[in-house]
Amino acid sequence: MTIDQLKSQIEEIINRLEGETLIDTNVKSKYLGKKGLFNSLVKEIRNIEGSDKKEAGQLFNQLKETLETKLSNISQTKKVVDIDFTMPAEETKVGHMHPISQAMEEITSIFEKIGFTRSRYPEVDWDWYVFESLNMPPSHPARDEWETFFVDTPEEVSEVSYDASNPRKRHPSLVGGKMVLTTHTSNGQVREMERLKNPPIRMINIARCYRRQQDATHTQMFHQFEGLVIDEGINIQNLKGTLDYFAKEFYGEGTKSRIRPFHFQFTEPSFEVDFSCHICSGTGIKDGDKCKFCKSGWHEVGGAGMVHPNVLKAGGIDPEKYTGFAFGWGVERTYTLKEGLNIDDIRLLYSGDLRFLKQF
Repeated sequence: MTIDQLKSQIEEIINRLEGETLIDTNVKSKYLGKKGLFNSLVKEIRNIEGSDKKEAGQLFNQLKETLETKLSNISQTKKVVDIDFTMPAEETKVGHMHPISQAMEEITSIFEKIGFTRSRYPEVDWDWYVFESLNMPPSHPARDEWETFFVDTPEEVSEVSYDASNPRKRHPSLVGGKMVLTTHTSNGQVREMERLKNPPIRMINIARCYRRQQDATHTQMFHQFEGLVIDEGINIQNLKGTLDYFAKEFYGEGTKSRIRPFHFQFTEPSFEVDFSCHICSGTGIKDGDKCKFCKSGWHEVGGAGMVHPNVLKAGGIDPEKYTGFAFGWGVERTYTLKEGLNIDDIRLLYSGDLRFLKQF
């Protein structure tokens, strides 16, 4: 290689670099990398005649300085990109609410349409609100330590008394008993009576509850929604109409409710609530065989009843003047009975498995 050929190749490399508009690791390595254009050309120095080697070395030094300077300048120059601003943007990936949160929003909306107000009360509360005020004596099985999570905290002590002639003369504002994780949302009943003081009351309370049991149909933490209506002249017909309305709105036209006699301490009379099966339209028969989903045409969902007079008294409401009804059941249970879900293990809802949650 002659010195003139070397100069020609150096000029070609510099001109090639002039066409670069963006510096990145690939462009820099193309010119100054171990296998880049500069090092490839340096290897040709052995083919240059001895009298020209000194000049060639100087040319290589100049070339390296030129490349480093130009690459540095290019790195500070923004790349010009042609953008069509009329093109639609790429769709942004967004998440969605957890299926139970979606169910709670839907339940709230359904009851708000008929005048219910969404309330929320403590999930860690005094034994008095969770049990005592709801007509549950100390010996009641629901207050057993095998059913309830008790909080390790000092007990508050106060006497509870009622004056039949003055229902508002009741327990002091600081109530007593142990502190527990609420086993149901019914602790909000007396608290709502205390808050509003005078009927009418139309409350929907949705909150977390805790019980010491876990299997395919139960979790130690779950959600309930509690309905409470108190006013003059409230009766079982009002309760049944409300249940029918919710069944139709949540599960679709044609869904019905039924109530069966039962016993709860805080309602009298008390009922178990069933909704008709949407798979077999409440017949119990599907494609000529017994419906595998419900087996009887009905699904048990929860409890309901007329508010017990003692509960009204605990909330400072005169049971001689006012009556009311209450109902409550699990959000998870209610949701998993929706058409098309058929979730056979409620624990899936809290597994955190994105393969499951993305389906909603």
